[in-house]
Amino acid sequence: MDQIVDIATDGRHLSRDRGFLKVEEDGQEVGRVPLDQIAAVIVHAHGVTWSGSLLVELAERGALLVLCAANHQPRALLWPIEGHHKQGARMRAQWSAKAPQIKQAWKQVVIAKVRMQAAALEAVGQPRAKLDRLAREIKSGDSGNIEAQAARHYWPLMMGVEFRRNTSHADVNALLNYGYTVLHAVTSRAVVAAGLHPTIGLHHANRGNAFALADDLMEPFRPLVDCTARGIAMRVGAEVTPAAKQTLARLIALDLPLGGTISPVSVALSKLATSLAMSFETGMLDLALPAPPDPLTLAGLGS
Repeated sequence: MDQIVDIATDGRHLSRDRGFLKVEEDGQEVGRVPLDQIAAVIVHAHGVTWSGSLLVELAERGALLVLCAANHQPRALLWPIEGHHKQGARMRAQWSAKAPQIKQAWKQVVIAKVRMQAAALEAVGQPRAKLDRLAREIKSGDSGNIEAQAARHYWPLMMGVEFRRNTSHADVNALLNYGYTVLHAVTSRAVVAAGLHPTIGLHHANRGNAFALADDLMEPFRPLVDCTARGIAMRVGAEVTPAAKQTLARLIALDLPLGGTISPVSVALSKLATSLAMSFETGMLDLALPAPPDPLTLAGLGS
């Protein structure tokens, strides 16, 4: 089972010890996690140190090290230089992909996202009809910018009419920042493991964004974070406590309907990245995109 390791206490030292990530404070061991179970290590604290051998072991397993700012936004990632055994061929195919295929892929991703947003609204007792209609109107490359239209409708119903998505705010936005960081780390891992280059996105194309493809592929999964952050804020408040972090990190184990089976979020992301890689290779688009879980499951997130 994939785990997210969160380091939020200043002065901790991380090292490798016989197949485990060992965490020490003042020379005393305070915890350890099997390296084979780690999806990502997220560091928020100051004065954290680590051994070079640990970083090599994490890279060999495809686990990411994520360095975050005070607002829980990722600022740097350590990712392995080798992913899938067909990495070179897949990156060449990715780079050579034709614009119509890329636009169709982005269309499918946006449709999946808007449908997940619609399901999320239904789960919290809000009407979903408008988002269902918008999902049917999405064209190749989302040329009509339906994603933005859906967001303008979605956020006031999900978080309240006063809500504004702002990464620097310390309200429920901070919970969203942390949840998206977890999701981004697991998506980045899936992209690299599939042999794709994370900088070459479908839609996000900021020159300074080294993980544009991860930003793209995580989009359909974002409403799961939204529901969880909303549930936490309504139940105990919007502070990013250790308990809140654990609840958000557990999202990667949430089961989603996918292709007639059930897959945890972390596996669903791997299947999506692999299906995109194979689509680039074959020239035939066939993305493994999840369906929303049932309303009861969505409504219970964050509780």
